[in-house]
Amino acid sequence: MKLLTKYFRLTETQEQQFAALGILYPEWNAKINVISRKDIDNLYEHHILHSLAIAKFLQFQPGTEVLDVGTGGGFPGIPLAIMFPEVRFTLIDSIGKKIRVAQEIAGAVGLPNVTCKQLRAEEEKGQYDFIVSRAVMPLGDLRKLVLKNISHQQHNALPNGLIVLKGGELQSEVYPFRNTAEVISISDWFDEEFFKTKKVIYMPL
Repeated sequence: MKLLTKYFRLTETQEQQFAALGILYPEWNAKINVISRKDIDNLYEHHILHSLAIAKFLQFQPGTEVLDVGTGGGFPGIPLAIMFPEVRFTLIDSIGKKIRVAQEIAGAVGLPNVTCKQLRAEEEKGQYDFIVSRAVMPLGDLRKLVLKNISHQQHNALPNGLIVLKGGELQSEVYPFRNTAEVISISDWFDEEFFKTKKVIYMPL
């Protein structure tokens, strides 16, 4: 929790919800592997804080609709839903057991602003202000899949589009979108070693 309060001002409710994640994820992970077993000890840094880099990039306005594609066990959707209780998050994943973990955890911590669905991205028909995702597929492939889901109504300081978390060498992946995509180093916000190679990529659609 100190890691989160180092970078964010949290309400008492948010502190309780984030603290609960530290109990719930290891319990569920023992039954259904959604985080690598060796990485569960790094839950707050590698998964929760990493997800919250999106909150550093953009403060979603109340009423914003966000789709989390390939959420796995709920990242980045669940940490963002705690941070933005007045924003609606729809979490989708094609793997039923993973979406069940996300659903159970969202219910246990009290997130009425979260809907979880077992779906492939191409099957999702809803309209959203932003699509968020954490390294589920190459940028170009994801863009093609979600163009249909971008709403034309604007509610935020930035135009609607894609906000994805990626790591490693991204030059060739981003190059086709160099005139529109913005790449931001997460190390601009968080000083832990883990974030040195991590990026937020924003692409208006």
